[in-house]
Amino acid sequence: MSLPSLQQSFVIGTVQTAVGAVPRVSPEFKVGDLWGTFKARWGIGRMNYKVDPGLYAIGDARADSPVLVTANYKMTFDSLRSSLAGLSAWILVLDTNGINVWCAAGKGTFSTKEVVARIESSGLAQVVTHRQLILPQLSGPGVAAHEVKRLSGFKVWYGPIRSADIKSFIESGNKATLDMRRKTFSAWERVVLIPVELVEALKMAAFVLPAFFLLGGVGGPGPFWANALNYGLFAVVALIGAIVAGGIVTPALLPWLPGRAFSLKGLVPGVGIAVALLAVRAYWWGPAPGGLEMAAWLLIVPAASTYLAMNFTGASTYTSLSGVKKEMRMALPVQISAAAAGIVLWVGLRLIT
Repeated sequence: MSLPSLQQSFVIGTVQTAVGAVPRVSPEFKVGDLWGTFKARWGIGRMNYKVDPGLYAIGDARADSPVLVTANYKMTFDSLRSSLAGLSAWILVLDTNGINVWCAAGKGTFSTKEVVARIESSGLAQVVTHRQLILPQLSGPGVAAHEVKRLSGFKVWYGPIRSADIKSFIESGNKATLDMRRKTFSAWERVVLIPVELVEALKMAAFVLPAFFLLGGVGGPGPFWANALNYGLFAVVALIGAIVAGGIVTPALLPWLPGRAFSLKGLVPGVGIAVALLAVRAYWWGPAPGGLEMAAWLLIVPAASTYLAMNFTGASTYTSLSGVKKEMRMALPVQISAAAAGIVLWVGLRLIT
């Protein structure tokens, strides 16, 4: 039998069982948990933010207590344990390589095979007298309930989407309301996704922005650094504007932007910010951009904005796998062509002026 480590920060004791000392976890967060979540939201150590897989106890878990199955992504695990305050239960954590339930189910790590294997490796059948598991609803794409029953003898109940509803689900006899089955994508749920996507965009920008700034110094009416502070600095501002349009404005305003495809939704903020920046350039920045320079930025900024907007397709309830693939086949060639044409046009202008 394989039991999780007792040295994890959220472990507050043990529960003695037929398979040994099972770690008892606290439903309360420590400062380290909150700091870890903050860092993961910003993409810092996110791919290694996980807990040991295996069996845990919460409260006064007994042989007849319910068994809840979850992923070993720590943010997912933390969300579940915090929702179980006042409840006695077992938590069976699968090895999903530190990936959340929904993504892990799609990638095949939250799977029938892993559920059955974790039941066996944890000795769960020797710990509980019943043969029932409560799995998150979003694990459904990866788990065949009838196969789990056939291979392990445990019946699968699909619990609510939100861990906050798990206590109500159990208290009602494993019955879910329609609201418990509905996956929302509210403004807050969209906004909390922005930081990690923003960090990824800024990683690329760390190389691209200096290059554009220096290219802005080439050609032009004045010396190199004067041109860089004019044309190059505007290029930096324009590209940052593209990141804001695709990575912040689009997810924040998603339901109200026109179109169904995320690339189309990202087009409106991209064009809007490009036009606004060119207007600022014409009236307050100086000198006013020529027609070709305006065309270059009207190609580059929306292309980048629509590309960044598509990063949110995997987290949205608006999309399907086939729809995302179709959109990428259609949008990517257009985005690449527009960005390439804009860059060639802008660089060309720098070289001939």
